[in-house]
Amino acid sequence: MSLDINRFRSLYPFKSHWLDRGGLRYHYLDEGAGEPLLCVHGNPTWSFMYRELIRVLRHSYRLIAPDHIGCGLSDKPRDADYEYVLERRVADLEALLERLDLHNVTLVLHDWGGMIGLACALRHPHRIARIVLLNTSGFLKPAGKRLPLEIGILRHVPLLREALVYGFNAFARGAARRCCRRPMTPEVRAAFLAPYAKPRDRIATLRFVQDIPLRPGDRSYEMVQWVAENLHTLGDLPMLICWGEQDFVFDTLFLTEWRRRFPDAEVHTFADAGHYLLEDEPAGVIEKIAAFLGKHPLPIANPACAESVS
Repeated sequence: MSLDINRFRSLYPFKSHWLDRGGLRYHYLDEGAGEPLLCVHGNPTWSFMYRELIRVLRHSYRLIAPDHIGCGLSDKPRDADYEYVLERRVADLEALLERLDLHNVTLVLHDWGGMIGLACALRHPHRIARIVLLNTSGFLKPAGKRLPLEIGILRHVPLLREALVYGFNAFARGAARRCCRRPMTPEVRAAFLAPYAKPRDRIATLRFVQDIPLRPGDRSYEMVQWVAENLHTLGDLPMLICWGEQDFVFDTLFLTEWRRRFPDAEVHTFADAGHYLLEDEPAGVIEKIAAFLGKHPLPIANPACAESVS
């Protein structure tokens, strides 16, 4: 682990936990007690993004937030040691679910975390109780949505993408600036970028972009298509959608598709928030999540049944 977390301890005052994934260390936070909220980040962020949600809700709930392999405090292996594709990401999250024996889970999903978490939910529906979506997707790119220029360059211009990502950390740096409407403080921005400070630690930020499925034959296309075709089976679960309207990646075309697929979902939009919704509107989003959890209480387990199991 090349990141010195002590630099950011005041912002990220949590205990680290680790899951072994075939010799690779998969980092996660596990704070509080009670009903579990599993918070899954995207690219190029890490569990740091959920710090305020954890700080506020850990007094009433159990907050679990992993770092994908290659991100945050998790190991950052070369391609020879880890396949940076959706299938592996889902398998890692499944392993965490099983290791912690989580049930009645509320998923909190952002960016790539949406596809990863929803695939996991479809494979293990008996473990999932509620879903919270934050500027994310669970389906292929909507009709009419154009790929942002930055992402297109990283996918299709090999020499330039190597220089931009490995040489200048341009993807993570650009996201820290463009994905917020309210500029990050220098300390927060440094924390977002810290896991990717060295060129050798930036592989995941590029591989996530390369794994975006655009057409049949792309490595993760079939899995994303499968998720999209089966999302309707999650329709009975309470769902909250919080959306930053100024997101240039997951824009309102994505939100429109979510509304179409889940007309009963509770939706709250934030007019002046961008892709990093929890940075632009932390208090507002956390308030909506807390209220949503309160409106959809989970059944109380039968103590007699619990005793018989134990």
